[in-house]
Amino acid sequence: MTEMILQALTKYYDILAKDAESGISLPGYCTTTVSFVLSISESGELKDIVPLSSFEKKGKKTVENPYITLFVPAQIKRTNRISANFLCDSVAYVLGFTDKNMKDPNYSIKCHKEFCDHNIHLLENIPCKAANAVINFLQTYDPIHAKEYPQIDRYWTDLCAGRNIVFRLEGNSEYVHEDTQIRDYWEKINEEEKDDVYRGQCLVTGKTSPIAILHNSIMGLPGSNPTGATLVGFNADAYESYGRHKQQGKNSPVSERAAFAYTTVLNFLLSKKNPNRKFTVGDTSVVYWAESPKRDYANIFSSLFQINWADEQSESDEIDEVSFQDKKAEQRLSEIGEKITRGDNLDSNSLIAGLDPETRFYILGLAPNSARASIRFFHQDPFEKIVKKIILHYEDLQIVKEFADQPNWIPLYRLLGETYSKKSSEKKSSPLLSGAVMSSILNGTPYPAALYYAIINRIRADVDDKSKNIQKINYFRAAIVKAYLLRKYRSQKNLIIQEVLCMSLNQQTDYPAYLLGRLFAVLEKTQKDAIPNLNTTIKDRYFTTACASPASVFPILLRLSQHHISKSDYGYWSEQLIQEIMSKLKIEENAIPHHLSLDDQGIFILGYYHQRADFFEKKSDDSKQIEKIDNGDKNE
Repeated sequence: MTEMILQALTKYYDILAKDAESGISLPGYCTTTVSFVLSISESGELKDIVPLSSFEKKGKKTVENPYITLFVPAQIKRTNRISANFLCDSVAYVLGFTDKNMKDPNYSIKCHKEFCDHNIHLLENIPCKAANAVINFLQTYDPIHAKEYPQIDRYWTDLCAGRNIVFRLEGNSEYVHEDTQIRDYWEKINEEEKDDVYRGQCLVTGKTSPIAILHNSIMGLPGSNPTGATLVGFNADAYESYGRHKQQGKNSPVSERAAFAYTTVLNFLLSKKNPNRKFTVGDTSVVYWAESPKRDYANIFSSLFQINWADEQSESDEIDEVSFQDKKAEQRLSEIGEKITRGDNLDSNSLIAGLDPETRFYILGLAPNSARASIRFFHQDPFEKIVKKIILHYEDLQIVKEFADQPNWIPLYRLLGETYSKKSSEKKSSPLLSGAVMSSILNGTPYPAALYYAIINRIRADVDDKSKNIQKINYFRAAIVKAYLLRKYRSQKNLIIQEVLCMSLNQQTDYPAYLLGRLFAVLEKTQKDAIPNLNTTIKDRYFTTACASPASVFPILLRLSQHHISKSDYGYWSEQLIQEIMSKLKIEENAIPHHLSLDDQGIFILGYYHQRADFFEKKSDDSKQIEKIDNGDKNE
């Protein structure tokens, strides 16, 4: 699967590389965070150190970050060996000091020497003022006396943190690495093939090319190592091929060009510069793209998942401008969002009007695993198929609402939010469950059993608590139960079960578990009508047992109901409804079951929810009728 992912990412890089406005790094370059600029004269004298910062919106707060993101010459992936980068590196390499406890006390001096040798070797081939200025600085600067420089002493504490530094010639607005002659030379040497390069057949392109021994790190994956994560890597003998011991990238040969392409585009997709922002499902970061330069595909996908960026605004006005420069895409996004909010029927043909339905669309879920990136799921399909599967997911979840302000289309985060206790200190759904649910949606397959079991367990464990917004059986849980069972039995020809997996109350069915759920809801309402301000109802005491072992509870509840009927103003109506349900149960022929299977427990819950929602609906209709009569009397 990894090979397919790398191929898809490499194709997308090629698409973005042709778009001048995409902001994707070109071969030989990468994006990185830079915190300081060394301003130097033509003679190499250090004139000033300029700290760099950017602002980022996090919710309603604006936070200042001690860095900006720049395109710089491609940086190498370091192992334990000291290796320098070109014209942009950490303080230890550029200035030769650090406050980190290193085993070798001369570590930073050695780093600085390597940086000087590497950069002077390259810059002495470039006849320009900026290159000569950097050479002069590196030849005259002494890291042993670094603190004697007033410019360095002023920012000593911040510099010791080890952030990246770039150069700028005094009086110039561009950085040294942006100089035209320096860029031309850098691109030229990157195109040249090195003598010691290993050549092989690339698994991504199929061509014989120089093979990348180490792949660049994946940045921007929440929860991963701050220095980045690896998608393809070999760090133990068990993962290596025969004859490839300690040869790293040779075990899975990917060309240098393909390795650069997939890591660059994946870093772009995970970054905030990407207008099609990533979103998280549990601990999984989800990125998505189409084999097309059009942003409409990704916009439709994100809007269908009801992704809310309100708390994740871009860190600068520049990024906001990029995100919304496509007015047509923004208009389409707005229209879809309004449809979802209103609960209108979603038609795949109208959603993708003007787009190619056969365009391949990709969804990749990545989770952090220390220094590695784990693949939770990867899905690809023609775009029309993906849209239809997401719409099917929403349709399967549709169920009658208890209250008018509940969403017609239930977002994924609300579903997963029902799988853990609201009283828990760590309010997170299971990472594996989140990925499995997402895969089910994209593949149109049955939801994972773990989702259903989690909801059943929460219904068993929870007790209604308005102060903490906890409801034992609510709209969202009932929708999950219905959708899980509907998908499970869709491919089977069990029409009896399928007829109770409907959106609202089915008064014709005689399925025992469904009728028992209805009966429990009627008995509960009878009790509430008789004793309105009761703190603890039969649901709090008996629901879990009634759902699993109905024969042990319902005889008790039916005897209690006679007492409640006699005290209730609506006792006659309740008695009639109880008798109607009991007649469908036919307990003379079929006794109340001693135990219900897990699936029947879900159907019991649906019967209870449908009947209770029907009470709310009738009450609402009666209120409207009374209001209409009152208005008529006033008019008269």
